[in-house]
Amino acid sequence: MGSSQKDRGVRIAIDRGGTFTDCVGNYNGEDIVIKLLSVDPANYDDAPLEGIRRIMSHFLKKEIPRGQPLDTAKIDSIRMGTTVATNALLERKGEKIAMVVTKGFKDCLVIGNQSRPKIFDLAIRKPEVLYSTVVEVDERVTLEDYADDPERHLTKADVKAGTTEAKNTDLVMGLSGEAVRILQRPEKETIRAKLQEIYDSGIRSIAVCLMHAYTFPDHEALVGQVAREIGFTHISLSHELMPMIKLVSRATSVCADAYLTPAIKKYISGFQKGFVGGLGTKGVKESEGGGAVGARCEFMQSDGGLVDVDKFTGLKAILSGPAGGVVGYAITSYDENTKIPVIGFDMGGTSTDVSRYGEGRYDHTFETTTAGVTIQSPQLDINTVAAGGGSILFFRNGLFVVGPESASAHPGPACYRKGGPATVTDANLFLGRLLSEFFPKIFGKNEDEGLDPEASRIKIQELADQIKAETGKEMDLDEVAYGFLTVANEAMTRPIRSITEAKGHDTSKHRLATFGGAGGQHAVAIAESLGVKQILIHRYSSVLSAYGMALADVVDERQEPDSSVWKADDPSVIQGLKDKMEALKEKSRQALRDQGFEDDQIVFEEYLNMRYRGTESTLMIIKPTAEDAEKHYNGNDWDFASAFVRHHRYEFGFTLEERDIVIDDVRVRGIGKSFRYEEKSVDEQLKTIQKRDVDIKNTHSTAKVYFENGRMDTPIYKLSDLSVGTVIKGPAMLADGTQTIVVTPKSTALVLETHVVVDIEETDKNKDQKGDGEREVDPIMLSIFGHRFMAIAEQMGMALQKTSVSTNVKERLDFSCAIFDANGGLVANAPHLPVHLGSMSTCVRRQAEIWKGKLRKGDVLMTNHPSYGGTHLPDVTLIMPAFNEAGDKILFYAASRAHHADIGGITAGSMPPHSRELYQEGAAVKSEKLVSEGKFNEDRVIELFHKEPAQYPGCSGTRCLADNINDLRAQVSANQKGISLIETLIAEYGEDTVQFYMVAIQNNAEQQVRNLLRTVHKRFQGRDLSAIDYMDDGSPIQLKVAIDPEAGEAVFDFAGTGPEVYANINAPEAISYSAIIYTLRCMISEDIPLNQGCLKPVTVKIPPKSLLSPSDNAAVVGGNVLTSQRITDVIFKAFQACAASQGCCNNLTFGYGGNVAGEKEVKGFGYYETIAGGSGAGPTWEGTDGVHVHMTNTRITDSEIFERRYPVLLREFSIRKGSGGKGKHRGGDGVVRDIEFRLPLQVSILSERRVYRPYGLAGGEDAQCGLNLWVRKVKKARWEDTLRKIQNAEQDREEEKKVGDEAEGYEERVINMGAKNSAPMKAGDRIIICTPGGGGWGKSGEEREVDQIRDPMGTWKMGSHGARMDLALQA
Repeated sequence: MGSSQKDRGVRIAIDRGGTFTDCVGNYNGEDIVIKLLSVDPANYDDAPLEGIRRIMSHFLKKEIPRGQPLDTAKIDSIRMGTTVATNALLERKGEKIAMVVTKGFKDCLVIGNQSRPKIFDLAIRKPEVLYSTVVEVDERVTLEDYADDPERHLTKADVKAGTTEAKNTDLVMGLSGEAVRILQRPEKETIRAKLQEIYDSGIRSIAVCLMHAYTFPDHEALVGQVAREIGFTHISLSHELMPMIKLVSRATSVCADAYLTPAIKKYISGFQKGFVGGLGTKGVKESEGGGAVGARCEFMQSDGGLVDVDKFTGLKAILSGPAGGVVGYAITSYDENTKIPVIGFDMGGTSTDVSRYGEGRYDHTFETTTAGVTIQSPQLDINTVAAGGGSILFFRNGLFVVGPESASAHPGPACYRKGGPATVTDANLFLGRLLSEFFPKIFGKNEDEGLDPEASRIKIQELADQIKAETGKEMDLDEVAYGFLTVANEAMTRPIRSITEAKGHDTSKHRLATFGGAGGQHAVAIAESLGVKQILIHRYSSVLSAYGMALADVVDERQEPDSSVWKADDPSVIQGLKDKMEALKEKSRQALRDQGFEDDQIVFEEYLNMRYRGTESTLMIIKPTAEDAEKHYNGNDWDFASAFVRHHRYEFGFTLEERDIVIDDVRVRGIGKSFRYEEKSVDEQLKTIQKRDVDIKNTHSTAKVYFENGRMDTPIYKLSDLSVGTVIKGPAMLADGTQTIVVTPKSTALVLETHVVVDIEETDKNKDQKGDGEREVDPIMLSIFGHRFMAIAEQMGMALQKTSVSTNVKERLDFSCAIFDANGGLVANAPHLPVHLGSMSTCVRRQAEIWKGKLRKGDVLMTNHPSYGGTHLPDVTLIMPAFNEAGDKILFYAASRAHHADIGGITAGSMPPHSRELYQEGAAVKSEKLVSEGKFNEDRVIELFHKEPAQYPGCSGTRCLADNINDLRAQVSANQKGISLIETLIAEYGEDTVQFYMVAIQNNAEQQVRNLLRTVHKRFQGRDLSAIDYMDDGSPIQLKVAIDPEAGEAVFDFAGTGPEVYANINAPEAISYSAIIYTLRCMISEDIPLNQGCLKPVTVKIPPKSLLSPSDNAAVVGGNVLTSQRITDVIFKAFQACAASQGCCNNLTFGYGGNVAGEKEVKGFGYYETIAGGSGAGPTWEGTDGVHVHMTNTRITDSEIFERRYPVLLREFSIRKGSGGKGKHRGGDGVVRDIEFRLPLQVSILSERRVYRPYGLAGGEDAQCGLNLWVRKVKKARWEDTLRKIQNAEQDREEEKKVGDEAEGYEERVINMGAKNSAPMKAGDRIIICTPGGGGWGKSGEEREVDQIRDPMGTWKMGSHGARMDLALQA
């Protein structure tokens, strides 16, 4: 296992997992492995203690009675990973806590980033908050300067935060180097009174997170001091835990810490009672002072480093167990010389986790979501991609579906003898890929029976019967079981590819290290799919997490915020960073010395967290090694800037040379090296190994195992019978008591001292080339193609997000990517925004007609015009054709649509509330060839976006041309990604097969919609469905739906809808199609492919010249963001599906500058956001507060980043209590967003539902309307003043100059801006946006009938992949 500096006793490493606890003990070079149930109250209270007892009994050669305290004198060290924190989080069984936050932000965690977790769920379920109560502190600071200032003005402050002088001055220098303005100091006694009240209510743990405390911690420190004086037993302060910008992430993290740490401390204290001597550094020190001999005790943290038992906290414990597995495969599978990166594939019973190790260091992520809680803290980038062996198998809507629901440990798979459902484990057992004789006999009534293959067979037979009943297709059981495994592997491969490729890595250049109980059965198939040639399975792979604990280092992480701009020619900047780094290293060194490390055992990793100015995509850049510095940076190992540029190009594919590089954080990772891993690496062993074919005598038995071409006689070998150097050609099965490794016919296994290495042969790619004859739809292939088409659209989205520059695309994810057939019919869409769903198809069809026969390979078309399938002008669509090999026939199109922050027009942000004509909204492009055979036409973009819009009266060209060009290039690269993936798919399956399944997947979606329409017809007993609702100007939107139950078809007739309006709420026809496809998908309430098939059974009649079919030059900017929401409300009302949601996107824009015709060009900026409201209640759910609904799902900019980037002060962002409709199920409440402007700016609001209230249904009450208020200072008007001014105007003007505003006297006025308005606001003016609530369902007083549904993915670890997809955005 490795060696330590002093051999003194037994070394123990433990991973306490959800089902099993794995223990590895080592003494004098001998290893022992023990696996026991994590919960077994009949036999023991605590599994880790029981494991230690058994290990000690083994090494001491005597049985230690249960319950007798264990003697630490014989133990050198205990290292442990535990799920205590994760379980407390999942089951919401942590400590009762209070959150302390700045006044105005009490609901910051309820609103979060305002997006909804699942885009098509009408019953929106956001994770519950962890706190029981909130205390608001009347304190406020803000940043003096703003990052988007075109003048780059920087305020200097002499007094530093955290010093005594800071108490007496209003302008101080924050820890990040930014000037901080103190607007309101907290009152100590008021804080004391509020905290005392909380303490008296029984709460003993508090979480404190104040605005901008990452850079100005003084007010938090004061709250902490008062809390300590009162006697709180646990106090988490955000600036101590993680001083990083982002209020919501820091607040969630600090709450998680306060919620979980007491539970961990309680567990540790119980654990320590099981020993005679002390545990941890303190115990060892006490023993040196003559007490009982203590043992080192360390716990694994989420970042892959160990920490002393006394310093283990909740925030860093969440990935404690899985982190051990990553450390285990990183140390045992990566070779420092060959540097081949490794993908870790950990497939257990309840989850399948994926991670990566390369470049000799761990991949960390700094914001991840686990159990619905977003944590801001360095954690290993671990992503759950499936539910593991327990994933349940379903046949739904003509498709094979695996998970995400899991049978978990109870009842478990069918073969566990507890009446469970069919799962992946059952399919493996039935096909002979899992060997029940090697499985522990712990099942049945008396827990002494093995797995039950018959139970698995029965469940798979039921699925085969269902397939026959629904499709008429007879499939044998082997085919069915193997089909499910194939689909399961495809479902896992999709996210693995995304995770790896999103960071610029190529999966085929990796090895796959598989561990966990079920990994060996799927490894070859997963590797083949990823293009990986070699799989590594460690001899301890089934207990690799515990083994990893034994090999890990003790780590101390330190971080401080910064805001320096990198200047290579200014030594003072670099010296300042070096000084900060040295100070952090000294603190870290001291912390490691306290844990018993000598200086020569301590090494450091030094990082700067860097980004380009104007973007929020930071990269954590490690200090270049001497070797890298020599190779790339002229020997300068402090050339972080060049390292950043190089990494940026690698990960995102571009650099922004003209932009400054900003440093957000300085980070040090101090590492105390404790054990050395002394085994030879895999590559070293491969060089010297003597290979020989397996001896037939070593065959344990043979079995009929199912592979791709049927059942084959397959030899089974016990791993313990195979000597080093043995080569086993597939097919074969290798097994021991903890794992089964499937070696397929096209792979070969080799036994090394430490690993089994499986090599995969190159396979013939063309998998399913069938002739031109009649072919049947194979439901397995249909399911696989469903995944593959969707994966292409998703990877296009990844490429777009990765290579884009603007906040809108990169952070707010305001884009969509899709692939289309040769006629422009939608095949797969990765929908981030439902409003793009059906509308892109209209657009692609129109362009395909215009350019028929004129396109070449490498051409890209651009359009945004509403009459050509556009939604509104800021949404620019790029379309690229995919040709056949000969290049003479278009097979597909790939398209991407992105919202550009500005494309000109009469207001900054290109979302004018008062536009009357299309030209006022910016650049309108009907059809342009942007790229000709690979050549990007930048001059034409400048012409179209910058020059042409400025020729109209009062209009400017785009105010951010560089961003437009960069984002268009990103869209081109996303389309190219789509085309190359389609070409790969055709190379793999053949053109005919791909085309065949492209039609089949559309037919599948069509069938689901027909079934839905028949069900609805039955529910309404044949009645036609109808509804009407109104825009705030009184324009009606009317709908009648007539269903033909025989054919399963419907006519959606919008006759009676109002005429086109001389305003901007006209909605292009494409928007009605988007609304229909979205609402149908919501009502089907199951995952179906989203494609053109959904609209085939639907005939849409839109009255010509109505506001849903406007003329070419009509203004439409509000149609996309307002009218689309009303169309959705009307459809749901007709189907009686749910009460109305807020029915608005509350579009706020502000900024200044531009190149208006006839005026001097002014450099400025534009900002655009949409604001959440309440969602509507339904028959089995309550509405949700403060969330985006229906046609949008964009995130809100975090409050601290909002103030850092723009000259604003966010006074309040909270839930608007009581704004939801009352009822049996209440509607969700809207929000209040109160923004003060610190400079004169043009501010515009474009909104709806300010007149007509969101409706309730089934007797539920309507919700409150929204309200937009302008709070401004105006001169007091008195008749004497007016008379004096008339009498003596000239003299008065002179006086006014002398005495200024003060003498005149100002008063604050609150002015209702109405739904759509724009105003020149002065410094100090505020806009308060109160958004509408959602309608109620059912009569008040009736008994609630709310379904309690658990999200099967609630337990999944969402590493960088989850953050990137925002989970929300996965359809």
